[in-house]
Amino acid sequence: MAFLKREYKAIGAFAMIVAILLAIGLKERGWHYSIFTAISYLVGAACSLTAGYVGLSISTRANTRTAQAATKGFNQAMSVAFPGGAVMGLTVVGLGLFAFSLVFLILGYLTPGSTVEKMGEAAGIIAGFSMGASSVALFARVGGGIYTKAADVGADLVGKVEAGIPEDDPRNPATIADNVGDNVGDVAGMGADLYESYIGSILSGVIIASLTLGTPELKIKGVILSFLLYAIGIIASILGVFFVRTGEKANPGRALNNGTVSSAVIYSIGSFVLVLVMFGWDLSYFFASFSGIVAGMVIGFTAYYYTSGKSVENLAKASTTGSATTIIYGFALSCKSTVLPLVVIGIAILISYKFGGFFGIALSAIGMLATTGMVVAVDAYGPIADNSGGIAEMAHMGKDIRKITDSLDAAGNTTAAIAKGFAIGSAALTALALFLSYTQVMNLSAIDIMSAGGYKIVAGVFIGAIIPYFFAGVTMMAVGRAAFNVVEEVRRQFREIKGLMEGTARAEYARCVDITTAGALKEMIVPGIAAVAIPIVLGCLLGPEALAGVLLGALATGVPLAIQMANAGGAWDNAKKWIEEGNLGGKGSDTHKAAVVGDTVGDPFKDTSAPSMNILLKLMTVVSLVFGPMILFIHKWLASLF
Repeated sequence: MAFLKREYKAIGAFAMIVAILLAIGLKERGWHYSIFTAISYLVGAACSLTAGYVGLSISTRANTRTAQAATKGFNQAMSVAFPGGAVMGLTVVGLGLFAFSLVFLILGYLTPGSTVEKMGEAAGIIAGFSMGASSVALFARVGGGIYTKAADVGADLVGKVEAGIPEDDPRNPATIADNVGDNVGDVAGMGADLYESYIGSILSGVIIASLTLGTPELKIKGVILSFLLYAIGIIASILGVFFVRTGEKANPGRALNNGTVSSAVIYSIGSFVLVLVMFGWDLSYFFASFSGIVAGMVIGFTAYYYTSGKSVENLAKASTTGSATTIIYGFALSCKSTVLPLVVIGIAILISYKFGGFFGIALSAIGMLATTGMVVAVDAYGPIADNSGGIAEMAHMGKDIRKITDSLDAAGNTTAAIAKGFAIGSAALTALALFLSYTQVMNLSAIDIMSAGGYKIVAGVFIGAIIPYFFAGVTMMAVGRAAFNVVEEVRRQFREIKGLMEGTARAEYARCVDITTAGALKEMIVPGIAAVAIPIVLGCLLGPEALAGVLLGALATGVPLAIQMANAGGAWDNAKKWIEEGNLGGKGSDTHKAAVVGDTVGDPFKDTSAPSMNILLKLMTVVSLVFGPMILFIHKWLASLF
């Protein structure tokens, strides 16, 4: 909580500056529009911070309770860990839909004109709400990711590889920082990540419905449909929680997958009935939404395939010849893992557009994110199970208890891959839907690269294509710098504190916590500001058409890069864990040490750069959408000077 409070202070200061910039920069649309956009931005940011705070509060309680429940058996531990994650998941979706709906209704009430005019104006203003959620989520993901992976890398490299002590051993000075980081990055960060995707997709549905659908009646129905589909998704997620049931010898991973699949099935049935009631037997919008939920499941389970089972076992066997072959095989595996998800996303776009046009693509994004409550529940379960194992190790609760918590953790690692797949897939469709909203707001009926200014669009595509690589490089180097300091501190303590390795002296845990906290807060500033500044600067210099090229270029390279990095990290992590179960020589063997190196490389891949990429793509698009009028005004002014 101490780190979160310091992080939130920094985010709060940034949010206030952006809110002032919004109020001043959008005054060309009138003070009513600019002031309410700024207020919407602050409300969206506050809700995103609240979602992360609630999740972290619950997970820190569930960690110790899960470890204690493990003394009574596997099923009891599972019945504590998963409900803890479910609280986080349902908080994200409940808070998201309630807050967005309330702000939308208030804005509509305060805006003059007909119902359709009220909706159009409110949709433009409430884009600030989505931007607030996105900017906070980026800071939370980057800051939390740097914190958790710097501690994790430092703990593993010195503790496991050099000192040869077990994971979460209390003799390791970085073990407390490592466990804190799991909550900060994987619970608070993931919650903020999917919260902003959730808000972004419903925003795109509302904007596109109010701007592109043919008649006033259809516009109103389209907006209502966007909200009601999410309401059905929340009900489906709640019911899906009850499908997660295990026995003492049951497979926890299968139980979690049952919850994910059952939520998707319930949502599909509910959305079919809803569309049938609202539009009769014209089921076009159902098929558009259904394409999203199917695409999400395929992307998620593709990630599951490449980070578990035979794929992981073959990767583990590559570790028998050293860390180099571990890296090579894992990288190759991650390259292959991008193929099917990108094809599926393309198919979903084709199907959804065929059935619903631009609004159909927005519905596809809504469909993919409708069961976010269940997806976050499964993902938040992972760090709870992981930390319960750390607590069991540090409290010397015994090997039998650690075996139970390890089996819970293993299930969390594989199912987390599904959640990351959902997050990346939803980022692709949500960013595309927001991009389409941007083209509507900026009146870009066509993006013609063969026109007189087409060369700017092509240049924009190439510039946009390198932004995700720049962002990945910045975030990974940030982890490297912070991890270096942790490694040096852990080595110093092993060297200078007499009796530490023998277990007769206590490590200075607070030193590592201070190092990771300071490093994360410092390193998150540049990526966070860059994500907001890049589209504004490029748009002002090159124009709205070229900015559209920038957004498309970033989307085209950012999605496969995020999938590759997430799956590489997950595969290396699970290969290490498979070896630790006693395969190929088990813990302490040369094979295990090679796998630990792979896992260490993969840590910032899957928990810092890849998830941050999801937010980057959406944040750039929503910043372009919100600041569109200001960008157009400044670009015209600059063009008049030359």
